[in-house]
Amino acid sequence: MENKKVNNKKLRGTVTSDKMQKTIVVEIVRTKQHPRYKKTLKIKSHFKAHDENNEAKKGDYVLIEECRPLSKDKKWRLLSVIKKFEAEKIDESVEAENK
Repeated sequence: MENKKVNNKKLRGTVTSDKMQKTIVVEIVRTKQHPRYKKTLKIKSHFKAHDENNEAKKGDYVLIEECRPLSKDKKWRLLSVIKKFEAEKIDESVEAENK
């Protein structure tokens, strides 16, 4: 049996939900031009991804990879968290402006 190189799709997006155990919902935003009117449209897609260690939180920017079906809806897995969401810094700056 030969080792086959598998080129799985990889996507980057933002975590919109982490309420399920070992599952996150990732929103991928892409742009597409309308074929007739040439207007640029934003297309949003949502994917459920497997997060074994529950390391991604809502608002994080993550990299996901396509894999075998893990459940009815889950066909992606979390590869890495690219950037953590910094809610604390945003809250501190709003409080400082209000004072």
